[in-house]
Amino acid sequence: MSKRPQESDVEFIQALAELLRSNDLTEIEVNREYGESDSLTVRVARQIIHAAPMAAAAPVALPAPAATGAPATAAAPAAAAALDPTEDPGVVPSPMVGTAYLQGEPEAPPFVKVGDMVAEGQTILIIEAMKTMNQIPAPRAGRVKRILVEDGSPVEFGAPLIILE
Repeated sequence: MSKRPQESDVEFIQALAELLRSNDLTEIEVNREYGESDSLTVRVARQIIHAAPMAAAAPVALPAPAATGAPATAAAPAAAAALDPTEDPGVVPSPMVGTAYLQGEPEAPPFVKVGDMVAEGQTILIIEAMKTMNQIPAPRAGRVKRILVEDGSPVEFGAPLIILE
């Protein structure tokens, strides 16, 4: 392929970006062949940031602050962590885009349940990506505090899956 981008290539890339936006995709990769030894591979990706709903923050009732104000300052970070699981220090993020499954087979018991103790490296769920089942191991030992995904739900790269304590 020549070093200078052709105008049709720029239009092609812009069309891919529009396709990404209009279909709510996070990534697309296309290989365009021009001949035996001439091709163009284009990967267009975007990051979607899911903000915590602000309406959920309004009904949170905090205890009346003491004269020193210490309990109110301690309660504020705890309330924020409860609303945004990505801020929790025990969060296990998704290493890939795919579909999360909490059990190996439809009739099988789940890999983990809330309250279970897990060992480092133990499978906590699987993510299907491109027809491949990928076992997701626990990054450290701990107790399962929350499971943030439902069985069969789509997940994005970096999305919180489980919180360990």
